[in-house]
Amino acid sequence: MVLKIYNTLTRKKEIFTPVEKGKVKMYVCGMTVYSDAHIGHARTYLAFDIVRRYLEYKGYDVFYVQNITDVDDKIIAAARERGEDPLEYSKRYTERCLKALENLGIRPADIYPKASETVPDMIEMIKKIIERGYGYVADGDVYFSVEKFPDYGKLSNQKIEELEAGARIEPGEKKRNALDFALWKKAKHGEPRWDSPWGKGRPGWHIECSTMSSKYLGLPFDIHGGGMDLKFPHHENEIAQAEAATGKKFVNYWMHVGLLTVNGEKMSKSLGNIININDILKKWDAEVIRLFYAQAHYRSPPDFSEKALQNAKKSLERIYRLKERLEELSKRRTEGKEPEIAEKEYLKIIEKFRESFEEAMDDDFNTPKALGVIFDFIGKTNKFLEKTNNPDPETCRKALDTLIELCSILTLLQDTSTEKQINLEKVLPLLEKYVREDVKRPTSGENAIELLLKVREEARAQKDWNKADAIRKDLQELGIEIEDTKKGPRWRKKRAL
Repeated sequence: MVLKIYNTLTRKKEIFTPVEKGKVKMYVCGMTVYSDAHIGHARTYLAFDIVRRYLEYKGYDVFYVQNITDVDDKIIAAARERGEDPLEYSKRYTERCLKALENLGIRPADIYPKASETVPDMIEMIKKIIERGYGYVADGDVYFSVEKFPDYGKLSNQKIEELEAGARIEPGEKKRNALDFALWKKAKHGEPRWDSPWGKGRPGWHIECSTMSSKYLGLPFDIHGGGMDLKFPHHENEIAQAEAATGKKFVNYWMHVGLLTVNGEKMSKSLGNIININDILKKWDAEVIRLFYAQAHYRSPPDFSEKALQNAKKSLERIYRLKERLEELSKRRTEGKEPEIAEKEYLKIIEKFRESFEEAMDDDFNTPKALGVIFDFIGKTNKFLEKTNNPDPETCRKALDTLIELCSILTLLQDTSTEKQINLEKVLPLLEKYVREDVKRPTSGENAIELLLKVREEARAQKDWNKADAIRKDLQELGIEIEDTKKGPRWRKKRAL
């Protein structure tokens, strides 16, 4: 099986071949941090988290870059409204936005370069664009001359003549052609500014992504992603800038995520239906929300609603019921037992489960189909367990490990930071009960759990099963679930799904 990705540039699925064998370089347009992160942001970044996870599962070393736009017209306006310095304002919202994604259980990118910290690099790229005849200076502003770049429109499949018909020059702009776009903006009163060969000013929005992706990934790099709304003009302009400045191909595979709707309507400020991530997390478990997103193919427009989340919750409960059942069965000891014929057949079902899951994900990261494979496996496993007396623990462990491994690619059955907030006071009685007095006491509930797991592992090594089981039982009463893996035990706080 080979991975195929739908390439927006060519408008067809293509076999994925990275620039460098065994490595994938991926860039996704990040947030403009003028307000809190919302469920539309979550849609995009969860989709590419799943893409990154599956590429890693396939054995690739993935380097994932996601920029932060911290200098922008919207940020300047919002900061001015509050009487704050724009860069201080955007710094605060950067932290808030990234924390919201973390609370939702989305793994962070490898690096988050900021526009404000990359201005010298942008200036260098703009200079190259001008030197190569694609840019021009107009009274302190610098513009990209679209007519000089014959391939303009290739990503969005539009012709320059058609685009020119609907374009216009706004008051105050000194560009030669209505389609030309700003590379550098002349400084205005009260705005952040940097020195440049064209006078004090700040970069245009589009140049930052061309610059940062080129700087950290080189050209060409493998995957560039973002929301469908960025295809034109932002991504179209990125291509023009990067290829004009370097003469090299910019990106091999373009991926665009379908835009989210809320109760059948486009999400917008005017409709008042923009939902912040932290607000929705007050009502719904993060994993329920992640499953909701995974139910839609990344190129499709999912519709966010209470009913959809209720359905996702029920689906997640099915997954957890099987997980917990397999956990219990895998702990039972049936020494000397030969696997039954039904168990041998079930091992084939486990292998087929993995193959079918990979087949779905290899088809342009088809998460709805992959989830269908998971629920088909749940149904077959439940039938197997119903007709099998005392199933082999090792068989159950293999099924459990496979379920957890494949679900984790879809961001399910994973721990998140918000789930591990434990009150130390509640754990202290167990420390008194199981931990020697000469052992240094932990300062947090999380560390206390880790210490108790260490004591439990020592008991298991000494075959003191009674003590090990007692620790597990006492932790369960505190709402702590323990899962024994090949890499050691892991725990999670039980959640009310």
